[in-house]
Amino acid sequence: MTRLCRVFNIVCSVSGLLALSPLLALIAFAIKWDDAGPVFYSQSRVGRDFKPFQLVKFRSMTIGADHAGLLTAPADTRVTRCGHVLRRYKLDELPQLWNVIKGEMQLVGPRPEVEQYVSQFRGQYSVLLSEPPGISDPASLAYRREEQIFVIGQMECQYVSQILPDKLRLSLEYQKRRCLSSDIRILLQTVLNFAA
Repeated sequence: MTRLCRVFNIVCSVSGLLALSPLLALIAFAIKWDDAGPVFYSQSRVGRDFKPFQLVKFRSMTIGADHAGLLTAPADTRVTRCGHVLRRYKLDELPQLWNVIKGEMQLVGPRPEVEQYVSQFRGQYSVLLSEPPGISDPASLAYRREEQIFVIGQMECQYVSQILPDKLRLSLEYQKRRCLSSDIRILLQTVLNFAA
């Protein structure tokens, strides 16, 4: 990542957190009011050069939900009432702006994955993770409603054999031609798509 891109990421993330601070506070209150559990959820993901980091999200599932599986099924009962709204508009992802400020992520780049899946596609990730993973990219946009295409009982197989390989293909294609202006276009598309 060039110095210009890094500055762009920091300026946008800091500005975003400041501008959205009333909304972030409202979301935190709503999560607490919903079930009195923790506001944030963190999970170990694989970052640049395969170094792990803690990805932060607003909690949208019941406490300990990840012990029952990493993938979210259609109409997953683990998703809280508040979580349904957060996930619908991708508001649960907003705390990742802090990951961007810390340099663990960037605004545009392939979504960070857990080690379990990265290890199965290490060749592709060795290329993608030469830079920090991101909040959004063409694969994220293409699969923004990923949980809706899962087939119950086949989710793990479907994800590893179909969905993740296609996401990696899209991310690799974009990485070959990306530039600051294309990243800005992806960010605009992300805001427009997730607000719809």
